Amino acid sequence: MADDLRLRQICLAVATIEPLASDLAAILRTPVCHRDPAVGVYGLENVLFAIGPYFLELVAPLREGTAAGRFLERSGGKGGYMAIFECADPALRCRHAEAMGVALAHEIRHDGYHGVQLHPRDCRAAMIEFNHTEGGGDPFGPYAPAGLQWQDFLKPEAARALLEVEIASPAPADLAAHWARILDLPLRQAPAGPRLEIGDCALAFRGADAGAREILSVLTLSVADAEASLATARARGYAVGGNAFFAGGVDFRLRD
Repeated sequence: MADDLRLRQICLAVATIEPLASDLAAILRTPVCHRDPAVGVYGLENVLFAIGPYFLELVAPLREGTAAGRFLERSGGKGGYMAIFECADPALRCRHAEAMGVALAHEIRHDGYHGVQLHPRDCRAAMIEFNHTEGGGDPFGPYAPAGLQWQDFLKPEAARALLEVEIASPAPADLAAHWARILDLPLRQAPAGPRLEIGDCALAFRGADAGAREILSVLTLSVADAEASLATARARGYAVGGNAFFAGGVDFRLRD
């Protein structure tokens, strides 16, 4: 089952879309590729950025009582909200997760698209979603959440790929094994800690202080000019340390 899986999208929950969306567009040299009005039914607004064949989403609550709003209250705005995986059969993967005791939180169906979101309490660290877009086997092909023309926003100067997602836990080996079972992926042991490799991207699990929350903590991106992007982040008021800046609840680590 693992062969059909690829990490497709990371979603960050934020209090407001702006000014962060404009700042990220400038820092990553990557324009917003889509705003989905359909999320309004959940009391949300969003924007998506195409990072090569991957996507970064910002979602913000427009009213009280949304799932994203509750996440922000629990997290204090620190940590990523969702890790979203494209696959051949979301229903099959949902049944696999449910057999482990991981509950289905929400299901989305519309023409040519099927998505299942697993309960974040059972996933730990971040919500996991599996989805499938009809005709979406090509990484640069159709992907319903990103709109019909997302490929038009891939520019030479733009951020190019999501290389690694870091997830922090006081018990990283236990969390890594849990995600490996949910995703049906082999767990690799590396000098820096356990990791799950998914094509050209990886999920890396790192230790955290005892009693700390488990969080999706770092996104490592390939960009055209890391130094220039970090200078833009600094000029726009973001904390920069080494090759990373903090925004939207996570550290963005940039590599040329």
